[in-house]
Amino acid sequence: MHHSRLSTLVLDCHTDDLAEAATFWSKALGKPIVTLDQDGDGKYAELETAADEPIILLQKVGHDSRLHLDIETDDLEAEAARLEQLGAKRIAFVRERWWVMEAPSGHRFCVVKSQRKTFGPHLNQWK
Repeated sequence: MHHSRLSTLVLDCHTDDLAEAATFWSKALGKPIVTLDQDGDGKYAELETAADEPIILLQKVGHDSRLHLDIETDDLEAEAARLEQLGAKRIAFVRERWWVMEAPSGHRFCVVKSQRKTFGPHLNQWK
């Protein structure tokens, strides 16, 4: 048995200035900026959200700007396999930390390890 839930709304930003993008989305959504450099590599900025809201992450990318979802889980392999049974495809295992997957609709999304200390509300339990 494993668990999963919607974790993060990721704004993929094709930009040279992630701080400018984060400032725009911070003001547009009324969410303060937590960090402009989450991992120390200049690729991720995070906006502040409540514990029962999805995380809002901005990611500097080389492809067209778009939005993707992250699903967090306590068992990466079991969740990826469950999603494959629903028709998703595994695309890439990144930094040995998360799966990039593609839904039958063509949308890319990620399956990631639990992102918050408390797995919290809106939890799905899978057998």
